[in-house]
Amino acid sequence: HHFGNVLHLPDASLAVFFFAGFYRKKALLGFLLGLAALIDFIAIKNGTPAACISPAYLFLIPTYAALWFAGKTAVSFEIRNAINFVKSIGLLVLSTTVAFVISNVSFYLFSGNFGDLVWTDYIINIKQYYLPYLVSTLIYGSIGLTIAQLLKTIPALLSKLKTF
Repeated sequence: HHFGNVLHLPDASLAVFFFAGFYRKKALLGFLLGLAALIDFIAIKNGTPAACISPAYLFLIPTYAALWFAGKTAVSFEIRNAINFVKSIGLLVLSTTVAFVISNVSFYLFSGNFGDLVWTDYIINIKQYYLPYLVSTLIYGSIGLTIAQLLKTIPALLSKLKTF
């Protein structure tokens, strides 16, 4: 579910690609792209509408890669202070925005679903989706960055406890 509801969590794929960038392995990016395509294939075979499958689907590669590259950059920040945490969140916001633009503009241009719809009308129609797209990714990203910081901090805390 893209945005979630009472019974389902929102889609975490953007945050997953962001955190995959922490490992800096292009093979992991390729694996996750393949896995995402396989999940979509299985979902469609099991009755999910295939409305999003079009030539625009290929643009999910740069969409997800934008998050992966942001994660690859963000991992270089030591999140031990608020400034670097904010930098990481800023990269997440920027890359999520880039991902939103890539996926939506490509869908508008290449899906064949919009015929005579002009850009201004399309933008008016999709702007309602930007905030949920961003917020769900920010929630997952903030939680993930906090957990990553805690995992880095725990060994140092344990060693300090041993000295008491």
